[in-house]
Amino acid sequence: MKKLFMLSLALLLVQTTSLQAKDKEEGDTYVYATYFKCDTTKQKDVDAIVEKEWAPVYEKAVANKLIKSWSYLKHHTGGQWRRVTVNTASSMGELLTAQDKIGEMLEAAKVDPNDVFGATCNSHDDYIWKLESGNQTVQAAEASISVYEICDMSKEERADEIIKTVMAPIYNANIGKGKLSSWGWLSHQVGGKYRRLFTMSAANYTDLMKTRAHILETMYGDQGPAEAKELTEICTSHTDYLWDR
Repeated sequence: MKKLFMLSLALLLVQTTSLQAKDKEEGDTYVYATYFKCDTTKQKDVDAIVEKEWAPVYEKAVANKLIKSWSYLKHHTGGQWRRVTVNTASSMGELLTAQDKIGEMLEAAKVDPNDVFGATCNSHDDYIWKLESGNQTVQAAEASISVYEICDMSKEERADEIIKTVMAPIYNANIGKGKLSSWGWLSHQVGGKYRRLFTMSAANYTDLMKTRAHILETMYGDQGPAEAKELTEICTSHTDYLWDR
């Protein structure tokens, strides 16, 4: 699915001060993510539908500037979510309008008339995220990790500040060949219990997990910044997923 792409979660995740300045000029990024629970014995059927039937419609939506980007993720490791569709736009209004229009486009194209996707992936959770920090100008790579955080709502803005001012330089320093391709920190706008989403991507899981381990050691080791501990006191638990893009 070479054409299936998304924002580098960061959306992912997301490089330097010059990139952040460019991101600001381009406006905000809102992310509509639908997390599907599916019959694992029939997942290849829905993957084929997305690749052959959904993809042309979503690519047209990007070409017509209805959305910034879109992607389709497959479960590698984690919980009950098995597939994810992701759309991005510059505002909440644009994102919500796009959902309706894309639905109309799919219906007009007579996509999946027997509703194989709905029968196979028959429940889902919707979230809307806003990108707070990260190299959003970079396309996410093939292997990614998403960390869904449960946080103290009264201190979430402080967590965002720590990521932006203290942690971002650490992540940006670990972008490159054999390291990360993208990273992102996103805030909850609409959805369930998870309040923050952290994402990283790399060319493969070996690079991804090796770089992640190095970053965690930098952040939480003996020489790590004091703010790292403060961050864990704000966002106290999480759920990890690995996704194939």
